[in-house]
Amino acid sequence: MRQLPKSRIAAFAIGQLGWAMMSGLISNWLVYFYQPDAASQAAGQTLFVPQGRVLLGIFTVIGAITALGRVFDAVTDPWIASLSDRCKSRNGRRIPFLKWASLPLAVSTVLVFCAPVGSTSTVNVIWLFVFVMAYYLSITAYCTPFNALIPELGHDQKQRMDISTAISLTFIVGTAFAYVAPVIWGALEGSVGRVPAIRITFIGFAVIAFVCMQVPVWAIREKDYVQSQPTEGSAISSLLKTFRNADFRIFVASDIFYWIALTMFQTGLPFFVTSLLALDESMSTVYFVAMTALSLVFYVPVNLLTRKIGKKKLVLLAFFMFAAAFLYTSALGDGLGIPAVAQGFLLVAVAAFPMAIFGILPQAMVADVAESESLRTGENREGMFYAARTFAFKLGQSVAMLLFTALATIGGAGGMGYRVVAAVSGVLAILGGVLLFFYNESRIEKGLKKN
Repeated sequence: MRQLPKSRIAAFAIGQLGWAMMSGLISNWLVYFYQPDAASQAAGQTLFVPQGRVLLGIFTVIGAITALGRVFDAVTDPWIASLSDRCKSRNGRRIPFLKWASLPLAVSTVLVFCAPVGSTSTVNVIWLFVFVMAYYLSITAYCTPFNALIPELGHDQKQRMDISTAISLTFIVGTAFAYVAPVIWGALEGSVGRVPAIRITFIGFAVIAFVCMQVPVWAIREKDYVQSQPTEGSAISSLLKTFRNADFRIFVASDIFYWIALTMFQTGLPFFVTSLLALDESMSTVYFVAMTALSLVFYVPVNLLTRKIGKKKLVLLAFFMFAAAFLYTSALGDGLGIPAVAQGFLLVAVAAFPMAIFGILPQAMVADVAESESLRTGENREGMFYAARTFAFKLGQSVAMLLFTALATIGGAGGMGYRVVAAVSGVLAILGGVLLFFYNESRIEKGLKKN
C-alpha cells in the first residue's frame, strides 16, 4: 500500500474542518439560542420554546431534546460503523459515507436554528426535536467513517500521530470559526434583526463547511492507501468484541468523564463571559480564538513530549490542568479582585496547553488500540473502535446537557448556577484522570512493536 503524502493528509484534515464548524455551531450556540440568558434576551433574542425546568420539574425542554439527540447519536454510531466496516463499494469502505453525508449535515445544522413560529410554541419544540435528530444522524454518518480512516491511512505510529495532529488542528480551527459567529451576526443585527442575523451567519458557515467536507472525497482514492477487507457479523457482535479489549474499556471510561466535563464547560462559556464576568457576548469569541491560537503554539511541544514520555502521562497532566481551569472558572467575577477581562485571559492561559493535548492524543490512542487489536486478531474493525468510543462519550454528553441545563437554573439570574456547572466540571475532570491511571499503555506499545 502507498504511504499517504502530506498533501493528502492536509486534504483529509480539511474534511474535519468542515464538520467541526457544524459541530461547533451546535455545541456552542444551541443552548444559547434556545435558552438565552438575560443579556441575550435584552439584545432581542426570541424565546422559541418553554423556559425553565418544565419537564417533571427537573429538565428543561432544550436540555431534554439535546440529551435525547446525544443518546440517538450514540445508538446510531455502532450501526453506521457496522455499515461502514461491511461496505463493499468500489470506492472503499469510508469515502462513500463522507460523500453522501455532507449535504444532509450542512442543511440539518442550519434548520435546527430555523424554528418556524416567532414565539414560544409547541410547533417549535417538535421542529427542534426533528432536526436535532437529523443533525446527529448526519454527523454520525460522516464522522464515524472519517475517524475509522485514521488507523487505516496511517500505516505506523508516526503517521497516525501526523494525521491526528493535522485533524486536531483543523478541528480547533473549525470550532474557533464557530466562536467567531457573534462577531458576524453582531455586524448584521442592525439591518436585519438578531434572529435573522444569526440564521444568515449560520447559512454562510454551512456552505463553507459543505465544501470542506467534500475535499477528502475527491482528493483521496481510498483503495490506493488502505488495504482492508469488509468485516462480517452484526453491529452488536462487533461492538461486544470491541469492548472486550480491557485497555479500551479503561480509556473509554476516562473519556466519558472528560466529555461530560468539557461539554458542560464548552456550553457554558458564553454564559461565563456574559453572566460571571459581565462582558459583552463578543468577548467569548475573543477568548476562544486566543485559546485556540495559544494551544496551536503547543502543538509542536506536545508532539515532542509524546515521543519522550508517552501519550498517557501527557493526557493525565491535561486532565488535572483542565480541572484547575474549570475550578478557577467557578470563582470568576468581582471576588477575585482583578479586572474581568484579565480574568478571562488567565483562563485562556491555563486551558490552552491541555486543549492542545486533548486535541491530538486521544484520537492517536484509539488508533493505536485499534491497530494493535487488528494485528492480534486479523479483523479490521477500526470503524467500530471509533464508534464504540463515540457511543460512550456521546452518552456522556447526553448527561452533560441534562446536567448543564438543570444546574444553570440554580440561583436564578445571579449566575450561581453557572458557578456550580464549572465546579462540577472540575470534579469530573479529576475523576477522568484517576481512571486513566489504570490504562496500560506499555501493553499496547509492545503489541505494536512486536508486529
